[in-house]
Amino acid sequence: MRTATIKRKTKETDIEVTVNLDGAGVSTVSTGIGFFDHMLDLLARHSRIDITVKADGDLHVDYHHTTEDVGIALGQAVKQALGNMAGITRYASIHMPMDETLSRVVIDISGRPVLVFKAEFPRDKIGEFDTELVREWFNAFAMNAGVTLHVETLYGENSHHIAESCFKGLARALRTAIAIDPRAQGEVPSTKGQLGG
Repeated sequence: MRTATIKRKTKETDIEVTVNLDGAGVSTVSTGIGFFDHMLDLLARHSRIDITVKADGDLHVDYHHTTEDVGIALGQAVKQALGNMAGITRYASIHMPMDETLSRVVIDISGRPVLVFKAEFPRDKIGEFDTELVREWFNAFAMNAGVTLHVETLYGENSHHIAESCFKGLARALRTAIAIDPRAQGEVPSTKGQLGG
């Protein structure tokens, strides 16, 4: 079983994340941020990764620390659960529609963390959630999962739809990239013989 649990505690947040990469997309998420919980729930559902997140953060300040730190912990959990990455498909690309919005998400589980994020939000907030935190979460996740991740909203008008297409796009890209390729079981998908440098 490709599973991992990460516990992260700072003066700003207290977070525990568990993932099962070979799950059924079950989520148990509680961050205290309704919109963020919604994004994590659909990330689990569409990636088929079981995700449990329990986060207590300084929400009286704002949602930044909690959002970023959950990204850090979830990225670390995915990386740990992948182990040496032997047999994975590694690459995936998806175009994700959400009503009038279309986003492209491309991932390489390379061991080399890079984020290119190009999405513009018409509004500063989705409910009480700052739209700038979408990029913050993707950056924290990519850096700690050790993945090369390109996210671009090609067009869209509704901030909720733009965010959702990015998260759903990541979910479907992850689902493909972490899948075991039956033709390459046990092989690390790199001419170097290892991933991560």
